[in-house]
Amino acid sequence: MAEDTSNWLPLLLQILPADRLRWDEESLDAYAHDETEDLHVRPQVVCVPESVEEVSAILKVANAHGIPVTPAAARTGLSGGAIPVKGGISLSMERLNRILSIDAANFQATVEPGVINQVFHEACKEQGLFYPPDPSSWGSSTLGGNVAYNAGGPKAVKYGVTSAYVLNLEVVLPNGDILWTGANTLKNSTGYNLTQLFVGSEGTLGVITKIVLRLIPYPKVSFTLLAPFASAEAACAAVAKIFQAGVTPSGLEFMERDAIDWTLKYVDGVSIPTGPNIEAHLLMEVDGFDEEAVLKEAETMAAVVEEAGALDVLFAQTAAERDAIWKLRRRVGEAVKSHSIYKEEDTVVPRAKLPDLLRCVKRIGREFGFQSVCYGHAGDGNLHVNIVKGDMTDADWHGPKLQEGIRTLFQEVVAMGGTISGEHGIGWVQKDYMNLAFNAAALGLQRQLKASIDPKGILNPGKMFPER
Repeated sequence: MAEDTSNWLPLLLQILPADRLRWDEESLDAYAHDETEDLHVRPQVVCVPESVEEVSAILKVANAHGIPVTPAAARTGLSGGAIPVKGGISLSMERLNRILSIDAANFQATVEPGVINQVFHEACKEQGLFYPPDPSSWGSSTLGGNVAYNAGGPKAVKYGVTSAYVLNLEVVLPNGDILWTGANTLKNSTGYNLTQLFVGSEGTLGVITKIVLRLIPYPKVSFTLLAPFASAEAACAAVAKIFQAGVTPSGLEFMERDAIDWTLKYVDGVSIPTGPNIEAHLLMEVDGFDEEAVLKEAETMAAVVEEAGALDVLFAQTAAERDAIWKLRRRVGEAVKSHSIYKEEDTVVPRAKLPDLLRCVKRIGREFGFQSVCYGHAGDGNLHVNIVKGDMTDADWHGPKLQEGIRTLFQEVVAMGGTISGEHGIGWVQKDYMNLAFNAAALGLQRQLKASIDPKGILNPGKMFPER
C-alpha cells in the first residue's frame, strides 16, 4: 500500500486520543516483530483501542481505505503472525485486558483478549477452577492470541488445546460489524459453528474482543516425575507405552540433551541428572482428585518408563522441586534462542510415530547439513524441531538447501499422518508449506472463506496462504 497516510490518519485521530494512536519510532519498532527470528516489518501506525466500539470504528476506516490491519498484543508468537508484513495498522489489544466475570456456578468466564494467560489461570485457581491451556509463554501471552492461534501447551495431552474451552466469541468483522459467534452453553447445534471458525484463524477473519471460556474443577493432587534416558529414541518410544498402560498424564514432555544443557546455563537454581550417558529426559505429571489413585498412576508410569529403558525415575518431593523442573521446561525455547539464531518448526505426528519423527529429523539434518535440538509435548506427538544456525554461513542459512530440507521434513511428517503445526500456527513463516497439509480443493475452500468474510483482504494480509 501507499505510504501516504493523509487520507485516513485524521479519521483515526477522531476515534482515538493521541496517546493511543502512535507513530513514534519506539512504538513502530516494538510492533515490527514478534518472537520469530529474522523478521522485522514496521506498521505505519499503532492503534490501541479500549472498547469494542473503538475496534469497530477503526476497522470501518481501514476497510473503506484498504488499509492492512494486523491484530497484536503480547507478540509472543513464533510464526510471524503478529508482524505487519504489509504495513498499515498494528491493532494492539493490550488495553482490552479485563477479566469481566468468573461464573463459578456455571464453570465459565468472560474475558477480554488482552488478559495474560497466567493471570487468568491464577484468578480461576483462587475460586477452585481450572483453565488448562498453558503455553510456555503463559506468563506473557494473551488469551486473545491463544485463541487466535489455538495455543496448546503441556496440559493439552490430558485436557486439550484452547479450542476445547472456547464457548463463545465477540468478534468484529473487517467491515466493522460486531457479532457473537455462538452461545454461552456447553451444547450448541444451532447453525454453523462460527466460534470454532474463528478459533485458530490467526486474525485473518475478524478481531476478537470478548471470549467466553469453559472451566473445570482444579485438580487437588499432582505428582511430577523426571526420567533420564541413554537414548532419545527410547525416551520417545516410552511415550506410547505409558498410554497403553492405561495412564493419561497431565503433562508428558520430551527434552533432548542439548536442550537441557543450554537451559541449565540459562536458568539458575535447577539441578537434574546430566551425565555423559544421558541423551534425553521425559518430564511426566499426573493429577486428579484422589491422592491414592493419582499416586498409583504415577507408580505405574514410573514402572513403564523403567521397563522402556529409563536410567532412573525421580519424583519431585516438594512443590519447589516441581516448580523448578517445570521452570526448566518452560525456559527451553529462550535458552535455545540465547545460544544461537534458530528456526523452530512445530511438527506433530500421531504419538506412536514420535520415534520415527525423531529419526527422520536427524537423518534429514545430516542430508541437508543442519543441526537440530528437539523438545516438546511428547504426549500428544508435538515435537519442536529447533534448527540452529551455529557455524552455518549466512548463504547456507538463507539459501535454498535449508528450505528444501525443511520442506522434506514436512513432507515426511504429513506422510506419517501428521501436520506442519501443532500449536504455533502458520502465520508468515509456514505459509509456503500449506500445500503439503492441504490439497488444492481444501486450500481453495479456505481462500473462499477468507474472501467472503474479508473481501478487501485487509485483515492480517500475507499470512496463512502461499503466494499464488
